[in-house]
Amino acid sequence: MFSYYFNIGLIYFIVGFAVSLIFYFVLKKKVLGRFWGALIIALVGSYLGGALEFFFKDIIDRLSNLYNAVNIFPPIITSFILIWLYSKLPEQK
Repeated sequence: MFSYYFNIGLIYFIVGFAVSLIFYFVLKKKVLGRFWGALIIALVGSYLGGALEFFFKDIIDRLSNLYNAVNIFPPIITSFILIWLYSKLPEQK
């Protein structure tokens, strides 16, 4: 049972990490806290997306699943939304 939840948490971590890499290095968006700020927000968004998927599973059940265990679309979408909103905050100097 532990390995099941550990694998899900690891997948959400990888999704958040990948989203922060794409957002900061590929799209070159300025974020408060630079890469580390983007990483923290993307991780929060990834886990929040997983929680949303848990609560609205019936609605988004038609989306594809990764190994029939984890739906990766809500974490990706929520990570991008949160990091985009976070990038809109003014940078403190």
